[in-house]
Amino acid sequence: MPGLLPAGEPVPADGSLPASARARVGHQGFGVYVHVPFCASRCGYCDFNTYTADELGGGASREGYADTVLAELALAARVLGETPPGRVETVFVGGGTPTLLPADDLARILDAIDRTWGLAADAEVTTEANPESVDPVSLKELRAAGYTRISLGMQSATPGVLAVLDRRHRAGRAPAAALEARDAGFAHVNLDLIYGTPGERTEDFAESLAQVVAAGVDHVSAYALIVEDGTRLAARMRRGELPYPDDDVAAERYLAAEAALDAAGFSWYEVSNWARTPAARCRHNLLYWTGGDWWGLGPGAHSHVGGVRWWNVKHPREYASRLAAGESPGMAREVLTDGEAHMEDVMLRLRLASGLPLDVLDEAGRAAAARAVAQGLLAAPAHAAGRAVLTVRGRLLADAVVRDLLP
Repeated sequence: MPGLLPAGEPVPADGSLPASARARVGHQGFGVYVHVPFCASRCGYCDFNTYTADELGGGASREGYADTVLAELALAARVLGETPPGRVETVFVGGGTPTLLPADDLARILDAIDRTWGLAADAEVTTEANPESVDPVSLKELRAAGYTRISLGMQSATPGVLAVLDRRHRAGRAPAAALEARDAGFAHVNLDLIYGTPGERTEDFAESLAQVVAAGVDHVSAYALIVEDGTRLAARMRRGELPYPDDDVAAERYLAAEAALDAAGFSWYEVSNWARTPAARCRHNLLYWTGGDWWGLGPGAHSHVGGVRWWNVKHPREYASRLAAGESPGMAREVLTDGEAHMEDVMLRLRLASGLPLDVLDEAGRAAAARAVAQGLLAAPAHAAGRAVLTVRGRLLADAVVRDLLP
């Protein structure tokens, strides 16, 4: 989860939600996110709520972490007890590096979610993993526990780029881990790429794309490098050791990804995500992007239920302490106004290949959409059919298009 959290109102000690939120829970789907905040080392670009053993210090460790997560799950069950959300459609275990936990712990967490609310028969169950943190044995254990999808952090195929990012795995390990995951029986396998790293050449990114395609995965995520304040990478750039990312280079990389993945049979379904088939799309992320509900378990995890969004305290030690005292680990929350919900809906749905209906926009927004068609940012056929759908050029300027469409 991102390192910075917004301000908000206090979360009640018992974690209770307004009756209006409980009445709406699950109406647009329900999922569970589990945050595992542990990493073997910190990547230079990372601003997520993660901790190495040295950073944790005393009072917090991987041992016993699964039990702490289960304590929050029990609290969630009490909060939603009279208004259960229905079957859990998606589970996503992220981090950090979830696969630093024993496979048995990840299995126990999934089993507890199933016993608490029930997993849908076709539930999508994802875990993130670093390539060096899994092997054929652990992958088979995860698959046997009920995990159906794995997302592996590859970032690049080039040793020099991996070194700039402070990634631990060797070049070639990520595609190999993807093949091992397929052999272990995972239905869906994703590889993550980062483009625009200082020193990355055009041919480096082309090789990364070629290795992704050759690995036989059915999902690819590709993100432009973002330099976050407070990271080791940001400090190196301030000292002049590395140049800052170039927006024109990032645009070139994105177009290269679109061309290579399209040629390999992938289709974009969100600005930074491509899948070989509709079944390979990440349903958990689609739940986020289409206004569904989810309960986020773990330090720093965000949740959204019935128009109420909250986030947990960040440090694992404080998270565990609150739960041990029988209190919610919630740090703060906000009740979304209709205007805020509309703004987020437009912002997120426009990033999807399905786009959004023009009739959700006000008159000024519809006029802006017509201008965007003329500028080549929105697709003309979709607009004629009553929807706003980004063109390839529009995807490069998605944030600007959203700003124009909103009041």
